[in-house]
Amino acid sequence: MNTSVVLFTADLRLHDHPPLRAALDGTRQVVPLFVRDDGIDGAGFAAPNRLAFLADCLRDLDAGLRERGGRLVVRSGDVVAEVLRVVAEADADEVHMAADASGYAHHREHALRTALEADGRRLHVHDTVTAAVEPGAVTPTASDHFAVFTPYFRHWSGHSQRDPLGAPRRVSVPEGVKSGELPSRDAVPGTSPALAEGGEVAGRRMVADWLRAGIDAYVDRHDDLAGDGTSRLSPHLHFGTVSPVELVHRARLEGGAGAEAFVRQVAWRDFNRQLLAVRPEASRADYRTRRDRWRTGRKAEADIQAWRDGRTGYPVVDAAMRQLRHEGWMHNRGRLLTASFLTKTLYVDWRVGARHFLDLLVDGDVANNQLNWQWTAGTGTDTRPNRVLNPTAQARRYDPDGAYVRRWVEELAHVEGAAVHEPWKLSGPDRAKLGDYPDPIVDLKDGLDRFRHARGLE
Repeated sequence: MNTSVVLFTADLRLHDHPPLRAALDGTRQVVPLFVRDDGIDGAGFAAPNRLAFLADCLRDLDAGLRERGGRLVVRSGDVVAEVLRVVAEADADEVHMAADASGYAHHREHALRTALEADGRRLHVHDTVTAAVEPGAVTPTASDHFAVFTPYFRHWSGHSQRDPLGAPRRVSVPEGVKSGELPSRDAVPGTSPALAEGGEVAGRRMVADWLRAGIDAYVDRHDDLAGDGTSRLSPHLHFGTVSPVELVHRARLEGGAGAEAFVRQVAWRDFNRQLLAVRPEASRADYRTRRDRWRTGRKAEADIQAWRDGRTGYPVVDAAMRQLRHEGWMHNRGRLLTASFLTKTLYVDWRVGARHFLDLLVDGDVANNQLNWQWTAGTGTDTRPNRVLNPTAQARRYDPDGAYVRRWVEELAHVEGAAVHEPWKLSGPDRAKLGDYPDPIVDLKDGLDRFRHARGLE
């Protein structure tokens, strides 16, 4: 009986898993393998919230495999070295894995292919496992990637997508392949108090709930901060416990304006991935430089710390930053306005904000995090790079009665109605009740003037 190794990376599921399905073809035995990658730890991407969520995912994947007669093999160390060890222990002749978009993933794939071929083994890399439409599948006539979302989405929508695959009924794993212990969420210090549950079972339950009771209203509620009318599936897409192909397929079956708007957001994820695939340096360098001379120094550092702590004096900004710390997740509208506030109102380098988000976000993804920060900073693909989101106007529009702010900023819980968005205008006893909630750290007009001067827009 021939043996294959399936290397799980950001695809921690059994449903709609092309590498696993290909490895199981015929009478093959399979070693389902996950390697805790030293390279990711060394690069500073092993944040507590993601490690805890990952632990849930691996335990859930192992449980699903055991229900089918198999098990998950877990190793730690250098990915190439550990795969070669497992291949030797199992006497496997091939390895299957999913394609990915980052420069690190491309380097890992190349190193693994070279090492396996030198040992007489084969590497099979499968598309549309972590993306609905793979980078490079659609391109404009004169370029290797789309730089504007609208034409990309038009081509993405017209691209033929495969049908989702079912989960295997049985997985046979050879004897004698040793595994390390499965990690536990409880062993990870420093996680957010309200961190969501990971794993395919939890992800599929959320998808079912979303399609049944959330997606129809998405087009009207996706920006409602207090209503929380988004799917919250981003962590499951990041870890691959939910298939983007299956998610798009099921959303389109539901139909309607809400489903169309939701599918558009899934396409944004693929848009960023196709950009990063050909411009890997965009994870750390401006995609389109504006020659910014970002603020530095003691006052800038104080402003950055106030932003991180949710103490800028602008309640909607502070509410979003506190939600991030408490849940390891933030509403997308909150991400846009907090990023605009840091990069344009405070005129601080987008990399500072992107690093803080990656430290806390359970869905922290290099393509989407870095490139969405660049979009907001005006160094990315936004066709209006100098737009500035006014936090007070945003609050009035997307949290009109202040419920979101009161939920997250306890110092303002007693302030009724829209007045909560401008607490500095309160007087007398009402102002005294604010306790140590700060006054605004910057006047919005001063911040706008500084940004416009820096960008040469005066």
